[in-house]
Amino acid sequence: MDHFTYKNAELHCESVPLRAVADAVGTPSYIYSRAALLQSYGAYDRAFASVPHVVCYAVKANSNLGVLATLARAGAGADIVSGGELFRALRAGVPPKKIIFSGVGKTREEMRDALKADILMFNVESVSELRALDDVAREMGVRAPVALRVNPDVDPQTHPYISTGLKTSKFGVPIAEALAVYDEAARLTGVEVVGVQMHIGSQLTKTSPFADAGARIAALAKTLRERGITIQWLDVGGGLGIRYRDEAPPRHEDYAGVLVPMARELGVTVLIEPGRSIVGNAGVLLTRVLYRKATPAKRFVVVDAAMNDLIRPSFYDAYHEIRPLDAARTTAPTETVDVVGPICESSDFLAQDRVLPTMEEGDLLALMSAGAYGFAMASNYNTRPRAAEVLVDGAGYTIVRRRETYEDLVAGETMV
Repeated sequence: MDHFTYKNAELHCESVPLRAVADAVGTPSYIYSRAALLQSYGAYDRAFASVPHVVCYAVKANSNLGVLATLARAGAGADIVSGGELFRALRAGVPPKKIIFSGVGKTREEMRDALKADILMFNVESVSELRALDDVAREMGVRAPVALRVNPDVDPQTHPYISTGLKTSKFGVPIAEALAVYDEAARLTGVEVVGVQMHIGSQLTKTSPFADAGARIAALAKTLRERGITIQWLDVGGGLGIRYRDEAPPRHEDYAGVLVPMARELGVTVLIEPGRSIVGNAGVLLTRVLYRKATPAKRFVVVDAAMNDLIRPSFYDAYHEIRPLDAARTTAPTETVDVVGPICESSDFLAQDRVLPTMEEGDLLALMSAGAYGFAMASNYNTRPRAAEVLVDGAGYTIVRRRETYEDLVAGETMV
């Protein structure tokens, strides 16, 4: 996380001391680095530069309008999975012809909205969805551009909750059934087959699963062409991992190196759907120590962030490095603690049995690598307002989502 470093004994995001943000905006707050976003996006763009391509950022990782607009202005498209994400992408300035619509449960209303927007492509995930999309498109007097999300049954070697390419997954059409489904799609008058898509999982740290899955999808594309079905787009999904702790994910060049030759041989335009690997290490969650607590079995550091702000540790057993904002604290004697929040659940923890420098009440901490699936998965559990979000640009920053108020939390409710 090169854009989060200690300067003048304080942790900074770019040239902004995070303590100044915490004092002005409060905690908990998410802080994002614009430079980090653009650096990660640019790494993909350069890695695939030798073939026609579009980097379609996976909106689900972090859907803040400030983040989306930053990437859109840099040239990114969007991979969406809901009508709400379509609305956000368009509002942020993503061109419709750079938007692809994925997801297993698209409603007919969402299909209509996407067709009205004239998006690039639908990634269809079942025969039932294909037939529904055909119905909606014919009712509207248009043809829906589609790729079939093909499940190549490749083990991505990642957490089971984020593995999406195995035969047991809810996602996609099994590769053994793909030809039959493509044949049906080619006969439908409301859809137009334009591509083939895969997505095998998230937080992958090896290129071999991408190579195996890509080879199977490329072979399918060749067979489809032999049958007279046009394939213009090869959507290779996303899933490249980031470093949370000691992971060593592939370089962007290595990732592209296993996929570009296939795309070049097929003569197609490549669509890439990175999410976590663009925003994950571009963000941190700031929190303040409320209390220290000791029992005969445990020591606890109670902070003002909780599982409703960052659910990944309790949901995935995920690791996030924790840094004190005060560099002097990094040399303090260490202790083994659980870092926990105020939520009334035993699963409300941000770290367990973590060796950390001794923290005192009032200290400010940063949970690192929190830009992806942090605020995006936040909730109002225990009637807690969601955190503020801040985008840093050089020596300045903008609040890109204000902290919710109690009035916000009840605005849509009615007493009877």
